[in-house]
Amino acid sequence: MARIQAIRGTKDLLGSELARWRGMEERVRAAAERAGYEEIRTPLFESTDLFSRSIGTETDIVQKEMYTFTDRKGRSLTLRPEGTASVVRAYLENNLARERPIAKFYYIGPMFRYERPQKGRYRQFHQFGTEVLGSDDPFYDAETIGIFHAILRSLGLDDLVVRLGSVGDEECRPAYTAKLTAFLRDRRDRLSEISRERLERNPLRVLDSKEEEDRAVLVEAPSILEDLCPACRDHIGAVRRALEAGKIAYALDEGLVRGLDYYTRTVFEIHHEKLGAQSALGGGGRYDRLVEELGGPRTAGVGFSAGMERIAAVGEELALSWEGPREIRLFLAPLSEAAEDAVFPLLVKLRERWRTETSARARNLKTALKHANRFGADLVLLLGEEELASGGVAIKRMDTGAQTIVPLDALLRAIEEEEARLRPPRP
Repeated sequence: MARIQAIRGTKDLLGSELARWRGMEERVRAAAERAGYEEIRTPLFESTDLFSRSIGTETDIVQKEMYTFTDRKGRSLTLRPEGTASVVRAYLENNLARERPIAKFYYIGPMFRYERPQKGRYRQFHQFGTEVLGSDDPFYDAETIGIFHAILRSLGLDDLVVRLGSVGDEECRPAYTAKLTAFLRDRRDRLSEISRERLERNPLRVLDSKEEEDRAVLVEAPSILEDLCPACRDHIGAVRRALEAGKIAYALDEGLVRGLDYYTRTVFEIHHEKLGAQSALGGGGRYDRLVEELGGPRTAGVGFSAGMERIAAVGEELALSWEGPREIRLFLAPLSEAAEDAVFPLLVKLRERWRTETSARARNLKTALKHANRFGADLVLLLGEEELASGGVAIKRMDTGAQTIVPLDALLRAIEEEEARLRPPRP
């Protein structure tokens, strides 16, 4: 019978790689919660309409990349391809605007897109991100960029480039889109096939092309930054001043667009050179019309999302360690059949405080130590005939081999003292 394997574009996380991911998640939570953001967890699947209405029916995500299926009642459901739409749906459904004038959330979790798998890109991938709902103040654009930047810095990533742009709003974007469309149609024969398709469906997406023939054409393309209305020009100017005051370096990018239709005004990405052509670690922007598009009152919003696989790839390449201080590990080893009955109750007590493993059944000392070493134990607790007779437990340090016998009623205190020696408190 053929062996069942993981689906292409998915990946198991194990061992040291999983430890690195957990360290990343801890830093995300710490940075977001310090800034007053509350964690939110939304379902992995939603009504397909949620994503088609928010992301845009003409986007590649909706047309080509979503995992969509029909349930037994004939409803069209989709595995979430991104996080923002679900957060907005939860915001409306739970009437969160009544509880707080400005709602601030962060999320961490898997997303799903049918893309071509490559380094740092999977069909089940993971993102973290933040969302602010209830304010159009450019301060929150800068705060969003600042939190993302701070998370990356806390992970030891220093070679960061913030690319900042604007896609205008309903006042100025239509005129710019018409100007860009006319420019591109005059040069249609020089565009790549995919950009010729995008020209008819969503001309702004052509600006995001990485194809060489498209980049050559776009060098002469009109800049949206030159066609912004006064309100959008003032908005991006305020974001720039805030970033400069916060000493967050950025570069204006006239061709920056995002792959989702709901963005208005500010858009941004943060890049790292180690990823080469696919250097974007994540990005985001403002979406002041999205809540209204999903049936709520007009409510401003801004947020970002980051690809955790890409960030993990950079961390691995740079040999960065994101694990926090490791708790000590104990291994409880019965050395005689008579000691086996004492293992389980002692194990229950030890696991209330420490990570503890056991061989359960009696082993000789050599085999017990081999198992303890495989587990990564710092201390081995030995229960043999001698220990049972004296009413004690032998504590053996794996690093030095030193061994002492302590009374059973003094065991927890003795472990605490060894823990203090093995893991001295931070100054």
